[in-house]
Parts: sequence; structure tokens; C-alpha cells
Amino acid sequence: MTVDVLTHDEETASAPVSAPVPASEVSADEAAVTESASPAPSEDSPEPAAEEAPKPKRGRPKGAATASTAKKTRTVELTLTVTGTADGEWQAELKNGSKWVAKGLEIPAAAVSRAAKELHSDLSGPIDEVINQAREAQAAKVAALEAELEKAKQALAELDA
Repeated sequence: MTVDVLTHDEETASAPVSAPVPASEVSADEAAVTESASPAPSEDSPEPAAEEAPKPKRGRPKGAATASTAKKTRTVELTLTVTGTADGEWQAELKNGSKWVAKGLEIPAAAVSRAAKELHSDLSGPIDEVINQAREAQAAKVAALEAELEKAKQALAELDA
């Protein structure tokens, strides 16, 4: 048991400093002196003296927050950017922090649609709308080109006749 001295007076200044004594070697008289040094409970206090001693708190002390030994979760910042055009061409870029991992990778529209469905339904709806608009635009382009091809075939047939 060790006793911390809170005040400094002439008697303690001249007394030799001794090493702490294990609790098993402390006599009953010394224990009584140590216990009587604590303030006596007031008579107005509703709690008995036994409950005045602070109970040890569980968990980490508040001052230990700066010297935490707990493992910190390592986070990785990856930024995936997927861009599409009205023609249905899709590209992806991947960045790890500030370093580019991949830039300008061409991706099929079907793969973008599948990936969006896997991630979240809120993502797949707008992406599928963009893909459907691109599909309709391409279908219109094909129809216009087929019409132009038919005209060119007719013009060729007239020249051969």
C-alpha cells in the first residue's frame, strides 16, 4: 500500500523517504491511520460512508483518447468514374487517391447496365434510361442508313439498265 502526501510540512520534510510497503505487510494500526486521513462523511449526507468511495469505472479513461492502442480501420479512397455518350459509348476511369490507375477504358453498355443493377436499383434506373435513349438513337440511325442504301441500290440498278 502506498500513501501519497498531499501537504508538505516540516515533519514530512525531515522524515526519510521509504519504499512502498506491500499491502500484506501493513499493520492494522497503519491501515487505520490511512483510512482516518480521508474526510469524514457529513451527517446531512444521505449516503453511507461505504458508498462514498468511488467505484472503479469500466472502459478506457477519458485522458487515454490521445494514446489509443485500438486498431484504426484503414480506408481506401477509390474513385470510379463511368461516362457515357448519347451514341451509347461508355468509358471508365479509376483513381486511387490522387493517382490514376486507369483512364479511358471502353466499356460495353450492357456491362454498365449489369454493374448498375448489381450496385443499387436507384443507379440502374437512370443508367438504363440513358442506354435505352442511345439504343433508340442508334436504331433511327440504322433505319436512315438502310433507307439511304436502298436509294443507292435503286440508282445503281437504273444505271445498269
